[in-house]
Amino acid sequence: MGSLGSLNSCNDEELLIQNISEIYNNLSTLESLKPSKDVNTLFTQLVLACIPPSPIDVTKLSVTDQGIRSNLIRLCGQAEGLLEAHYSTLLGSYDIPLDHINIFPYYTNYIKLGRLEYTILGNYITNPNPSHIAFIGSGPLPLTSIVLASNHLRNTTFHNYDIDISANALASNLVAPDPDLSKRMLFHDTDIMDVTNGLYDYEVVFLAALVGLNKVDKCRVIDHLAKHMAPGSLLMLRSAHGARGFLYPIVEPSDLPGFEVLAIFHPMDEVINSVVVARKIK
Repeated sequence: MGSLGSLNSCNDEELLIQNISEIYNNLSTLESLKPSKDVNTLFTQLVLACIPPSPIDVTKLSVTDQGIRSNLIRLCGQAEGLLEAHYSTLLGSYDIPLDHINIFPYYTNYIKLGRLEYTILGNYITNPNPSHIAFIGSGPLPLTSIVLASNHLRNTTFHNYDIDISANALASNLVAPDPDLSKRMLFHDTDIMDVTNGLYDYEVVFLAALVGLNKVDKCRVIDHLAKHMAPGSLLMLRSAHGARGFLYPIVEPSDLPGFEVLAIFHPMDEVINSVVVARKIK
């Protein structure tokens, strides 16, 4: 029975990889990844293929499939950036953009993810009302910061870092009319690798999934944070689990020297990212 089960598992994995490879080939032929009917359809197919729990270990794929995975993560990153820029521009056309934020199709996922991350923080943070939090790779639609600042951490200042000046301009425009958030959401056009002493001021640092799309770049950023974050401060990372590793980079505990990994959470619903929480070693 065990061998039959493992045989079925192998077949399931082969079908999954075949399905994902076909979607990847179709995505690769598109002229643009800007939101359109074709782009939306293919990425919806990709997400639906990757969401169900799967025993697949994407770190042990063949060289060819590893190449497809790396390219897919890159394409997902590009498409996500374009999708966020599209909706941020649309929202920015309203007098009060945040009143219309639920037009973003994945907004409810961010509400759930924000609740999860706030609950996690409550378990591990020494100060339940942190003064300053950094979000690295906030993008044109900084929904994590907006959700946490609006719903959970109403006295905290959020420092949003993105090297894309146009992304920060769009993001800043969303909160500018809000008398509260415009004071507590700050935007920095800075490469985090150039920030040293400033990192010491943050009690919590969030690292977006799409900062460091490959293992080498991700670990370079983590090493920099380990060098400059305050001892005892928390690092919240986005990772992925199972087939969701075709969509986002995976962060292993071994990728976090200088940090004590406190917990890893793998959502099983439509929230795609896993959450890793680690404490800077004193």
